[in-house]
Formats: sequence, structure tokens, C-alpha cells
Amino acid sequence: MKKIILILFASFIFVLSTNTQTDKSFYQSDLPFRKIDVGEEITYVVKYLFISIGEIKLKVTHREIINNDTVYFAIAYIDSYEGLPFVNLHQIYETKFNSRQIPFFFRGTIIDKDTTFTEYSFNYKNKKIHILKGSRTKNEIWTDSTAALDREYLDGLSLFYYARMRTGRKASYNTPVFINEKGEKTVIRCYDKPEPIEIDAVDYKINCVYLDGETEFKGIFGLTGYFEGWFSNDEHAVPIYAKMSVIIGNITVELKEWKKKNWTPPQFRN
Repeated sequence: MKKIILILFASFIFVLSTNTQTDKSFYQSDLPFRKIDVGEEITYVVKYLFISIGEIKLKVTHREIINNDTVYFAIAYIDSYEGLPFVNLHQIYETKFNSRQIPFFFRGTIIDKDTTFTEYSFNYKNKKIHILKGSRTKNEIWTDSTAALDREYLDGLSLFYYARMRTGRKASYNTPVFINEKGEKTVIRCYDKPEPIEIDAVDYKINCVYLDGETEFKGIFGLTGYFEGWFSNDEHAVPIYAKMSVIIGNITVELKEWKKKNWTPPQFRN
């Protein structure tokens, strides 16, 4: 179950068309009208069947100008609820990415009796990824190595923002992702047709746009790699609802609450 939530987040933290984008266009900087709001804090409830099993909280903490590029700092907290017999999960993910959502740094922390961490530092000038893994509890370094940075990769968290910024127009993206110390790919297919979505936190239908896709990497319990997501059909592109199937059943992620200046979910009107 721990692996399910981890890969769920990576997929969520992620959409068919005749306008297919190749790997080459992945490097282009032309973006749709979406924007990243510094200071936003959005919280989601994770459900297995009809059981609420935990929450995901996402924050964009601040931004800086570094080497004439705007760099955003984002963090995600994943926590299972206390008292569940089948899952005890507490994780933190951090990323720093530029205006095209290409990361410079990623850190994942798994909080347990032995709290462990993984860090990736992307050095595009030297074409290297510095990999650091170890135990914070024991103050140990297990891995201190480098990998070739032969292309611009996303990480598990910047992938979420990359997908989010490209919602609302019909296109397909093959996106390189550096995860589990190797390069993988995620296919994201975005659609432009508005769809109504209902969630518990809002008493009306929300105007959304849809994406779906697949990941190359798989989790235990037969995670298929297929995911779906609905995002607010406005310039903020707030994730509203997501779902995927695993061998034990369906898992959903639903917007629960938000702290976001001058934003309310847009209402769907027929």
C-alpha cells in the first residue's frame, strides 16, 4: 500500500490527439495560459474504495530569480490517517524548477523509525545528476554518485506542475522523468473540452478540463500506470479530482480545501 500511494502521487503529481508533441517539443518554452501562484496551499483527500486513507498537501512556497531565470520552490506532504491497519505513510517531496517546470533540485524524505532521503541535483552545465541517498536518523550516506544528464528531465513533483501548466489545450506529451535513479517516461494527453466535476467540498459542478496518460514505472499490487485527472478550467489549473486503478481496487484523490488568493472553483454552466 505504501508503494501504491507513492506511485499514485507521482502519477497524480502528472493527459489523444492528432497534435502529438515529440520529445523535441518537450524542450520548447511555448506554454498555454496557465500560471503558478506563489503562496498557494491545496489539500486533497485520498480514498480507497469509500474509505478515506490519507491526505496530500501541496504548497508553492516562494520564487527567486536565479541566473536570469524564475525558479519556483514547491513542497508536497503525503500522510496517511492514524489508526489504519494497512498503511502508515508519511513522506515529504521538495522540488525547485524553472518557468518551464524543468527541475534543478529534488528531495524525497520518507519519515519512519529510520527516516531516509533521496536527493537529485541537476547540473545542466556539466550534464550530470548528483544522486545522494541515506538515513537522516542514522546520519548515514548510502549512495553518493552521478548519472548522465543527457536531456532535460522532470522529477516526480515537477511532473505534476508540468502537466498542470499544459491542461486546457489538445495535445500529447512524452515526458522524460528521472525517478528511482534512472530515466523513465510518462505520456500525458490533454484535452480541451470542458467537463463538469462534483466534489464534496463544493456545492456545485466545477468547470474542469481533463487529462489522462500512462507511466513506464509500475508499483506493487499491479498498478497499471494509467491515470486520469480533472483540473479547473481557468488560468490557475487547480487539480480537482484524479483516479486510477490497481489490482486491489480504485483509488481517488479529491480536492478538500485550499488557501489560494482570489480563487474559487469555477462553476460549470450548461
